[in-house]
Amino acid sequence: MNKKVYVGMSADLLHPGHINILKIASGYGDVIVGLLTDQAIASYKRLPYMTFEQRKSVVENIKGVKEVIAQETLDYRANLEKIKPDFVVHGNDWKNGVQSKTREQVIETISKWGGVLIEPEYTDGISSTLLNKALKEIGTTPDIRRKALRRLIDARPVVRIMEAHSALSGLIVENIVGDNGVYYDGMWSSSLTDSTSKGKPDIEAVDITSRTNTLNEIFEVTTKPMIYDADTGGIAEHFVYTVRTLERLGVSAVIIEDKIGLKKNSLFGNDVVQSQDSIENFSDKIQMGKRAKITDEFMIIARIESLILDKGMDDAVNRAKAYIKAGADGIMIHSRKKEPDEILQFCKILREHNNSIPIVVVPTSFNQITATQLSKAGVNIVIYANHMLRAAYPGMKNVAKSILDNDRSLETEKDLLSIKEILDLIPGTR
Repeated sequence: MNKKVYVGMSADLLHPGHINILKIASGYGDVIVGLLTDQAIASYKRLPYMTFEQRKSVVENIKGVKEVIAQETLDYRANLEKIKPDFVVHGNDWKNGVQSKTREQVIETISKWGGVLIEPEYTDGISSTLLNKALKEIGTTPDIRRKALRRLIDARPVVRIMEAHSALSGLIVENIVGDNGVYYDGMWSSSLTDSTSKGKPDIEAVDITSRTNTLNEIFEVTTKPMIYDADTGGIAEHFVYTVRTLERLGVSAVIIEDKIGLKKNSLFGNDVVQSQDSIENFSDKIQMGKRAKITDEFMIIARIESLILDKGMDDAVNRAKAYIKAGADGIMIHSRKKEPDEILQFCKILREHNNSIPIVVVPTSFNQITATQLSKAGVNIVIYANHMLRAAYPGMKNVAKSILDNDRSLETEKDLLSIKEILDLIPGTR
């Protein structure tokens, strides 16, 4: 009976280093590849380009691979305990950094039955990280971008979305990484920030053509999925064309709110006149949008304004149930309260009714709660809806005033991006 050899890998961007590992592993016995699921990969880095089934199909056809099984987490131990391989093969690049703890766990586990860890030299000059960087520079396609949001919802505990109102803000969302290694999964095209950046009021004054021009500018320099804020969606007959336009561009989802009349920002609440649509009319709009879309991936998400307008929790929950029945692909619940209590209550009630419908929140007012805490309450997507523009305006205003006050720009330099950084910011500038 041949020895059993276990190789764990993501196999998203296969390169000679992976092939070398598998070749070496096959020299020790029958190779079983523990292929990381989308969820396992997304727990520590970007969502893989290929789905699990696509990656599995590729690896199964590599010479020397006997079997491919799912590895559900970064932790090898469950699969190792089940298979009890004689050897585990992994490149020696995991001795330090985020995977070093996993390596220690592997050694401890296989030692129970005398298993051996084989660590071939890391293949210099090529890596998945370098390939990923090159692919980002090439860009993406509307189909790939559109599909990404649903995959992220399935793969991540919580999907973090940041507002982008220009190509430059989109580049920041695309590339910024927190000190904890966390990054944004996608972008939000806000009607508020798009109209404000154009100097117009947030009353649906910016038409779809102008807004799609902004989307195209952002899409030219980014690869991450986009959620589009369509306000009320307009009359149902017009919403049909909005759906078709956004879907064709590669937008992943559109969010429409159940209000009628002249659009006013929700955070005004009842301080201004705002009217909520009937459940029947809004359900009809959802259904017309669903019939208009071509792909399964494109999402129509219903935004409920009941808590904003002080209509109460029962109204919000009843609307959610009706909109889900009408075919909504997700529910966004909004609140202007400073505490997240009513949002958490809504999530608890809705999850008792429906455990799978994606829930979206925008914690602009109740901003003390973390995305992780919201995830534990059943939230799938957290949108930071206007923060990029709100950060940009004070900076520009202060610099402009400082130059007037001091009659020179010297004092502003400490707050500005250097000319060298500007030149290095965008590929191809130099």
